[in-house]
Amino acid sequence: MMVSRRHDTHEKRLVGSSVSRVNEPDADVVEEGRRLISLAEEENLPLRLLGGVAVRLRGPATGHSAFERPYADLDFAAGKGASGRTASFFELAGYVPHVAFNALQGSERLLFFDDANRRQVDVFVGAFSMSHKIPLAERLELEPVSVPLAELLLTKLQIAELNEKDVRDALALLHEHPVGDEDGDTVNAARVAVLCAADWGLWRTITGNLEATLARLDAYALSEDEKTAVAQRAQALLDRIEAEPKSRAWRLRARIGERKRWYELPEEVAGGP
Repeated sequence: MMVSRRHDTHEKRLVGSSVSRVNEPDADVVEEGRRLISLAEEENLPLRLLGGVAVRLRGPATGHSAFERPYADLDFAAGKGASGRTASFFELAGYVPHVAFNALQGSERLLFFDDANRRQVDVFVGAFSMSHKIPLAERLELEPVSVPLAELLLTKLQIAELNEKDVRDALALLHEHPVGDEDGDTVNAARVAVLCAADWGLWRTITGNLEATLARLDAYALSEDEKTAVAQRAQALLDRIEAEPKSRAWRLRARIGERKRWYELPEEVAGGP
């Protein structure tokens, strides 16, 4: 969807706001992610990272070289009903809003631009909606930097046409974090299983992409022990998904199967720098 962009030249300032005093984006995208999360915390604004930068910041201080990749943009999640505050926050933090898009889609998604660093920021409000919808609002504040690891992994595996960066990020998450039924530094398999058990389409995409991701494991420079650990974690997640009792809606949709498309085709939004 091609949407023209215009700049809102009215610059807002909030008296006493920490954001208004630090309104120049960092050229380093990872450091910029840290800066924005810190500023949002000072403003008491629930905002959490998504995307590759979130994967990087949830990993060890020095990430595994096998999963290194450049990060072009930033992605965030905000709470339901927080579009107005979130828009003001990013403008004060040095970003230009996509005025037309935000006016039309702002209750679900917001776009901003950092012209100096040619960077785009996507903010998903309440849920992550692309090929599938991943609810985020009720668990948004469980972790201080990013959405919980379960949801972070789901956002990487929910894309209908899996791409290299998402494979790399999904494998990084499984390499760096155990799989269990808890949050924190663990990928919460119970949360993944519950969401997949309620939605056949999500189940079909997530399980298929987990298997496809594992099939590409040998393409990365990992030791045999590392490959075994990643494969075991992915299999544990698949087993937990399969063990979860499926909803009636899941079973009804399963009868149709792949005869009907089970995922959305999100439209590209253009107009950035």
